[in-house]
Amino acid sequence: MTILVTGATGTLGRHVVERLRQAGQTVRALTRTPAEATSLPADVEVVGGDLTKPQTMAAALDGVSAVHLLGTTGHDHAPLQTGPQIMGMAAEAGVERLTVLSPGEEGELGEAVRDSGMEWTFIWPIDLMSNALGWAEAIRRTAEVREPYANRRTASADEADVAAVAATVLVRGGYAGRSLIVSGPEALMPADKVSAIAAATGREIRFTELTDDQARRHWRAEGWPEEGIKFMLHMWATVPETVARVTSTVEEVVGRPPRTFAQWAAAHADAFRA
Repeated sequence: MTILVTGATGTLGRHVVERLRQAGQTVRALTRTPAEATSLPADVEVVGGDLTKPQTMAAALDGVSAVHLLGTTGHDHAPLQTGPQIMGMAAEAGVERLTVLSPGEEGELGEAVRDSGMEWTFIWPIDLMSNALGWAEAIRRTAEVREPYANRRTASADEADVAAVAATVLVRGGYAGRSLIVSGPEALMPADKVSAIAAATGREIRFTELTDDQARRHWRAEGWPEEGIKFMLHMWATVPETVARVTSTVEEVVGRPPRTFAQWAAAHADAFRA
């Protein structure tokens, strides 16, 4: 069957594409800028379209049996507002199975998905290990990570594991009407992750905890906008306990344990080397 992957050139989407190819599926990749999708394999059909403009998606949905749908759009991760229109077009096109990258079934998108008549599954990672790549420049330059709220714990998931869950559900089904939360095998503090990166690279890398005022000065010096600084401080000060909760989703769906952060760091060590 042909499976449409939205966000196919993103951190997670490209892994979904690769897992589906490994499973022998025909993959169609949706992107707003097809000419720039040069990193996708040659046997992937690249089509233009914009989730915020459903009228551009008719060709992408034609002949598709399953869809991996982003529940947010843009760099600000704003909730997708065009869910009802997209669901209507997908149903008319004969789409039978749907995975939605979204934290839950609330809002307009959730209602549209539930009412679509398709076999749907929501999938959401607690956090992605790839977010640690945001430290890469500082680690290469100073061998140090400086952040506030050092005691926060997150059960971050390897993006490849999240993709494996999505691809398995798309191909095999069996999780209709469920919301699957994906985590890694352990809840780690930032210093734990920095230690794993240090071990993977063979470098001595420090983690320094900042106060709120120190963080503000640090981020301002890096050119962060005030709104972004305010958002990050609030987010880290109010991290819910649920982000440290380890789930069994990867093992249940994929049939193997989730990868550890140490394994992820070893696979991405070159990004942190000077």
